[in-house]
Amino acid sequence: MIGKIERVPLRDLWKHEAYDFTAWLQDNIDVLNDVLGLSLSNPEREQSAGSFNVDLVAEDEAGNPVIIENQLEKSDHNHLGKLITYLTAIGAKAAIWIVADPRPEHVGAISWLNESSSANFYLFKVEGIRIGDSEPAPLLTLIVGPSEESREVGEKKKEMAERYPLRYKFWNELLEKAKEKTKLHAAISPGQYGWIGAGAGKRGFGFNYGVTKHGGQVELYIDRGKDSEDENKIIFDELFSQKEEVEKVFGEPLKWERLEGKRACRISKRIEIGGYRDEDKWPEVREAMIDAMCRLEKSLKPHISKLKV
Repeated sequence: MIGKIERVPLRDLWKHEAYDFTAWLQDNIDVLNDVLGLSLSNPEREQSAGSFNVDLVAEDEAGNPVIIENQLEKSDHNHLGKLITYLTAIGAKAAIWIVADPRPEHVGAISWLNESSSANFYLFKVEGIRIGDSEPAPLLTLIVGPSEESREVGEKKKEMAERYPLRYKFWNELLEKAKEKTKLHAAISPGQYGWIGAGAGKRGFGFNYGVTKHGGQVELYIDRGKDSEDENKIIFDELFSQKEEVEKVFGEPLKWERLEGKRACRISKRIEIGGYRDEDKWPEVREAMIDAMCRLEKSLKPHISKLKV
């Protein structure tokens, strides 16, 4: 015969959050360890954190403090603020928040903290249950906790946030230097994305700079707009027929990309000496990209002007 789990009001198990539930958890820290897979020990109540008192402070296997904050009701902003305040005040590396009803916004906040900080945050839901005529018992369920995946997501988000101002700075400096040699991009403002471009004298033609973490590129990009794939390929083929002369003027081979199955086409030169993450190499990278752009414009502009488009 299989029994049926029944929910029991938490206040039937513990009348008072601080005097009853926190005291019970202090005496039964192994219940939390079983769910976490950790070895917390020496839990102490009402530890001072500045002008506040933490519900419980335990120790992990290495002796580091672990904050435990209890709330036998819906999670709220006040307790979340306390959790972070206590963690920083005590210098803990982990914080556990046990609530009766975790709100979605607080689940999201704990997930974000695990992605964004060096500390570990755990959010638990506590319930009271019984089976048949058994004594009521607590049920602790981990709602969200730290993981390697969350750390990787956090690092990725941090990297993405950092790349925008870094690329803006890179483009700003490149455009200022480029004005000394060519007016091609003189009217262009720096941006935060991976490329900037200027028109090549005909609709759908662009002389673009591109930059990645550790590389750069100059290109002629051909895209005459919607439903222009056939036209773009014809234009590319006509330019490609002048490949030998174009590369002679450019001074070295170019990469000719017809981009089969895609609308646009590209003629480019890759710069492999560094990118926007290699700030110490920026002067060298800028010089190489500007020089390549000047040569690209010189080698292609006469042929573009002759196109019947």
